[in-house]
Amino acid sequence: MIVTLISQCEKKALARTRRILDAFADRIGDNTWQTVITLEGLQAIRRMLKNTVTKSTAVSCHRIRGRHRSELLWIVGNRHKFNHQGIVPVNSTQKDLFMDVRTMKMKKDQFYANTHGQLLVEHLFAVGYLAQQLFNKVVANNDHDNLSKVAFLAGCLHDIGKLDPHFQEWVKKGKQKDPDEDGQHIDSKFSFDKHPRHNEISLAIFHFLEQQSKGLNPRQKTSLQHVIYWHHAKPYRQNDDFTGVDKIYEYLIKNIGAEKLITLINDSCNLVKQINLIAKRYHHIDLVERHFPLTFDLTPDTIANFEYQIKDKGLPDFKSYSNNDLTDVLKSKSELNGQYNLLRACVISADRLISKLTAQDLCDYIEQQRLDELLDNQELSSNLAQHLSNATTKFANSERTQQQNLVAKTLAEVRDIAVLAGPAGCGKTRIALEWARLKSSQKIIWICPRVQVCQGIFQELIETYLPDARVEIFTGEFKFTNQWNHTTPDEDYFSGDVVVTTIDQILSSIITHSNVNSLLPFMDAHIIFDEYHEYIGMEIFNLLFAELIACKNMRKNYEKNTLLVSATPHYFYLEKMLGIAPDDVIEMPSFNTCDYQIEFIDYDETQIVGNPFYQQYTDQTFVIANTALTAQLGFIYQKHNENAVLFHSKYKKSDKKYWFNEVYDAFKKEGNKKYSVLRSGPIVQASLNITSKHMLIEMTSPENMLQRLGRLDRFGESIEVNLLQVAITENIKKGSCKGASAYFLNQVNCLQTTKAWFDFLQQQLSALPIKLSQCYQLYREFYRQQQAQQQKSAVLQDMDSALKKSIMLINKKVTEPTKIIRTKSTERKVKISKNSLRGDNRFVQLAVLNINDYQSPVFENRYAYQPPFDDSAEYDNLTESLNTIRDRGLINYIAQKHGNIEPTHPVKGIPIKKQQARCTVLESYARDADYPLYLSYTEDDLNKVGGTGNRCDEAIYYAVCDRQPIGSISLDKLHFLIK
Repeated sequence: MIVTLISQCEKKALARTRRILDAFADRIGDNTWQTVITLEGLQAIRRMLKNTVTKSTAVSCHRIRGRHRSELLWIVGNRHKFNHQGIVPVNSTQKDLFMDVRTMKMKKDQFYANTHGQLLVEHLFAVGYLAQQLFNKVVANNDHDNLSKVAFLAGCLHDIGKLDPHFQEWVKKGKQKDPDEDGQHIDSKFSFDKHPRHNEISLAIFHFLEQQSKGLNPRQKTSLQHVIYWHHAKPYRQNDDFTGVDKIYEYLIKNIGAEKLITLINDSCNLVKQINLIAKRYHHIDLVERHFPLTFDLTPDTIANFEYQIKDKGLPDFKSYSNNDLTDVLKSKSELNGQYNLLRACVISADRLISKLTAQDLCDYIEQQRLDELLDNQELSSNLAQHLSNATTKFANSERTQQQNLVAKTLAEVRDIAVLAGPAGCGKTRIALEWARLKSSQKIIWICPRVQVCQGIFQELIETYLPDARVEIFTGEFKFTNQWNHTTPDEDYFSGDVVVTTIDQILSSIITHSNVNSLLPFMDAHIIFDEYHEYIGMEIFNLLFAELIACKNMRKNYEKNTLLVSATPHYFYLEKMLGIAPDDVIEMPSFNTCDYQIEFIDYDETQIVGNPFYQQYTDQTFVIANTALTAQLGFIYQKHNENAVLFHSKYKKSDKKYWFNEVYDAFKKEGNKKYSVLRSGPIVQASLNITSKHMLIEMTSPENMLQRLGRLDRFGESIEVNLLQVAITENIKKGSCKGASAYFLNQVNCLQTTKAWFDFLQQQLSALPIKLSQCYQLYREFYRQQQAQQQKSAVLQDMDSALKKSIMLINKKVTEPTKIIRTKSTERKVKISKNSLRGDNRFVQLAVLNINDYQSPVFENRYAYQPPFDDSAEYDNLTESLNTIRDRGLINYIAQKHGNIEPTHPVKGIPIKKQQARCTVLESYARDADYPLYLSYTEDDLNKVGGTGNRCDEAIYYAVCDRQPIGSISLDKLHFLIK
C-alpha cells in the first residue's frame, strides 16, 4: 500500500518523530513523508511512534486509495492538531471573537467553579437543586424524603473545596492547557501527590460545618460524606499518604498556611449563606438554613475542637463490607451501598449537566427559575408499547398462551420486585414481554450474566418477538441494532427500545466515575434480569447485583419495574440477600408432558477408556461439559467419527459470533440439522432456544443441571423417554476437591451443593420416568430440605463462601473508581480496566496450531488474528487470565524472548537481567490490545531467538482443523489423547 504521513509535532517530539519516519519513508516536504509499505511495516511505525509519544507528538497516517482519494488510517498523539479526517486546520485563532466575549471577565473578589466562568455559588446551588430533582424523579417515592435532602445538600457542598486558593488561581488565569479536567490536574508548581484535590477539601470543610449542623441524623451525615468525597474518582498517588481527614487538613494547612486556612473557612461559611439566599429565592427552599449554621463563630476553641474530632477520622469507604458480616448484615449493607450509588449518580449527573452551561446561561436559568428544563431531554419516548402489543398477537390463543398471560398479569400486580420461575421452554421470554406491556414500559433493559445469553435473547427478539422495534445488543464484544451486521453508532449506544446487555455494563455505573450517570436510565427503565441465578456463585457480582436490586427497591410500591427471570430461582439468595420469600416467586407451569429419565454414570476422568465424554454420539446429541477443555478434547478425539460442532468461550471474537449462529441455526426449532452432535462448555445451557434428542452432561449444581435439562426435547416433541445422562466422579460424590472436575466446582463455589443435590436425587429418583414439572418440584423440595438444615445447609455453605470471597476482593479496592492523571488523548483504544470484575485478564496473541491429526500437530507460520491498521476497525482479539499465564510460566518465557522478537515493544529497553521489571511492563501493557502477550510464537519469530528449538512446552495455541476452529488450548493438553 502507499501511505502518506504528516507530522504536526512540536518541541523535542519533532526531532524524535522525524528520525522514525525518515527510517521508513521518503520525506516529500518539511513535515510530510510518503512510501510504499507492508501492513507489518506500517504497524511497526505506529508502535515506535506510540512508544515515544508525548503531548507534543501529532502524526497522522493516510492511505492513498486513488488519484483523488485518500483514507485516514490512524493518528498518534494530539488529535486536536487535525480534524476528524486527519486534515491540518489553517487560519485558526485562539483569541476571543466578538460574539464569544463575555460581558463580565472573571473578578479577583469572586469565586468560580470552572473555566466557563460559572460563579461557584450559582454552580453549587444549581447542582444541588438538579441532583434533588433527579433523585425525586428516578425514585418517585416520598418515603425517601431524607435521602432527597441529602441529594440537595451534597450537591450544594460537593465543590465547596474549590475555594482552595490554588484552584481559584488556576481557574482565573485563563490559559489552562486542559480545562476539561475541571481543575483536577492543576498546572501548578505543586503536585496532587502532596496536595488535596477539591473533593477532599470539600470533605474536610463539611466536617468543619458539621460541628454546628442541625437536624441531620447519622445516616444522612454519613451519606453526605460519601457523596462529597466520591463525586470524583480517587486519585492515584504513587505514595498515598492521604489516609484520613486529618491528613487532608494537615497537607492543606502546610501548603496554604494557617492564615489562608482561616480565610478559607470564613469563605466557606459565607458561601453557605449565599447558597441559602439563592435557595430561598428559588421556590423558597430552606434546606440549607434548616441544617447548616448561617452564623459561625470561628474561634481558637472551634479550630481546636475540629482538629480533635478529625483525629483518626478515616475517609469514606467506597464499599463498606466486612468479612465478619453475616448474611442479614450483608443485606442491610447492600441496601446502604445502593443508596450511596444512587445519590452519587444524581450529584455527578447534575454536575455534568450544569457544567455544560455558559456562565450567563446558568445565571439566566437560576434567575428565571428554569433549571427543571435541563431535565426535559431526559424523558423517555418510544413506540415500544405498540411493538409489545404486536408481539402478543403473534401466538394462537391456546391454553399455554392464556396461562402465560395470567402469569404476566400476576407479575404486573406484584408490589415489590417480581420474580418469574418456570421450566425451560415454558415461554418466559414472552411472559417477560407481556409483563412489560402491562407495565406500560417505554424502554426495557434486558440484563444477562454472559455475552452468550445476550446473543440468544437478541436473536430471539429480532427474529420472533420484536422484528420492527429498535432492539440493541450492547456488550464489550457486540454492539449492533436490529441485525448482526448493523453496527450501532457510538452516539446511539443504549438508545434502543430494548437494550440487551451484560451485567458488566450496568455495574460500570456503580464502580466507575465516567459511566456513573448510566445508573439513572437504569432506574427509569423497566429491567429484566435474565438467568440472575448465575450471579450467586460469581465473586463480587453477587453483592453488586444486590445493590442494583436495592436501588430499584427504593421506588414506590407497585412501581419497582423490575423482573427477575430464571428457571431455577436460588431461594436462599432471594430470601437472605434480596428479602424475597420463596412463596412470592410466581411460577409458570410446564406444558411439556414428555417423560424424562436421569441416569448417573460413574467415570474416571483421568482415563479415556470408559469416559463418556470421549465416546461417539449421533442423532442430535448435546454433550455439555463444565469446562471448554473437556469439550475441546472430546471433539478432537471423535472429529473423524462424528458430524459434530464445537462451541465454547475460548474463541476469538469473529469465530464466537460465527459459530454461535451455526449452532443456533442447526438446533433451533425446525433448524437446518446441519450437525448431529453439539459438544459444548456451559455457555449453551441458558437462554439459547435450541433443542436436542439426547444429552450427556457433567455433574454440576442443581441450577446448571436443570438449565441443561431445558435443552433436552425443549419443545416437548418426543414420544420416547428423554434420557439425561449425568457423568460424575467419585471425588464429587465425596465432596472432595481432588480431581479436575471437583476442583472446578469448588472454584465456582458449588461443590458442596452439587454433592448434596446428588445425594438428594439418589433418594428421590426411581427407575420410573418423571415429567419435567416433577423435576422442578424436586428442585423446590431440595431447597426446602436445605432450609430446614439451617447452618448445616450445603447451599448456605457455598453461598457464604462465594460472598466472603466477594468481600475479600472488594476490600482489596478492586471496585474503587481511580483516576490516573495523564495527558488526555482521544485516540480510540481497546483496553481492559484495571478494575475488571471478570478477573485479571490480559490481551493475548496465539500462533496457529493445526490439529487435523492430533497425533501429529502442525505449527502454522501465522497468528490467530491480525491487528487492524486503522483506528476505526475493531480488534478480533483474544484474552486469557493472568493467573493462567503466570502459573504456566509463560510470562517469564515472554520476558526473555519478546524484546528480540518485537524490538518496538517497550520491554526492549529493559536489560535482560531485570526479569521482574520486564514481566511487570509486559503485564501492564497487555491491558492494551496493541500490546498483547504472545503465549506462543510462529516459526519466523522463533527464528529471531534461536529457532524452533526454543518453543515453550507450556505455550498456548489457537488450534484449528479442517472442520472448524478448536480455540485456545495448550499443546500439553493434547497429550491426554495420545498417552
